[in-house]
Amino acid sequence: MVYKLNDAFLEKKQQIENFIENFDTSGEIFIKGNRNTIKLFKLDNLTLNVKSFKEPNLINKIAYRYFRKSKAQRSFEYANFLLKNDIGTPKPVGFFENSSLLGLKDSYYVSEHLQCDLTYRELVETDYPDAENILRQFTQFTFSMHEKGIEFLDHSPGNTLIIKGEHGKYDFYLVDLNRMKFHEKMDFEIRMKNLSKITPKEGMVAIMSNEYAKLSGIDEEKVFATMWNFTKDFQYRFYRKKRIKKRLKFWKKH
Repeated sequence: MVYKLNDAFLEKKQQIENFIENFDTSGEIFIKGNRNTIKLFKLDNLTLNVKSFKEPNLINKIAYRYFRKSKAQRSFEYANFLLKNDIGTPKPVGFFENSSLLGLKDSYYVSEHLQCDLTYRELVETDYPDAENILRQFTQFTFSMHEKGIEFLDHSPGNTLIIKGEHGKYDFYLVDLNRMKFHEKMDFEIRMKNLSKITPKEGMVAIMSNEYAKLSGIDEEKVFATMWNFTKDFQYRFYRKKRIKKRLKFWKKH
């Protein structure tokens, strides 16, 4: 087993390794997905969040073993990078990988579990109190990330955890970190496209556009038109893909 732990957890290596080795039979299920599973484990006074990535196909087994960093390793390294750049994410603990000569078998990313008040998804799906204030602060958070050249490719509703602070302030934390790009300087279109998966609601896009225009000094009409066009394009492609999958399932059955 290959592993890397942050220094603060080196003395707890054996316990954490036990969580990994007994992942299938221990821990509390937090998310059971089609691809990945997340379980919670108690480590002294901490709750650890352990994400088990689905075993890759043969090509990716070889790629992740010999040519590319695994999703677990990227998640760990990107989390450390985000924190160094004052971008919120649950504190990274480490990653573990099991491999053979044929390639990567299974991999795990471990972080401290963060109890949040809501995710961005609640803003999209409910009439959440103080929503406009949260949207504007989220836009400030994203703008700061863009100014630092960080393009979070999975910038979608379920991947931003939100914690309510005092005096109307909110803190934002990114999760599902294994896909990112880094730029010396992000151009305008990349910035707007990066916000295209956040919400299908035109009113929310209008609020974010207004705030982003204030922060960037770019004309608000241009910000809104560009962000909204990218949003509509993403929604069209997203639902077209769902329709194709539905048809394929129908054809397989008949």
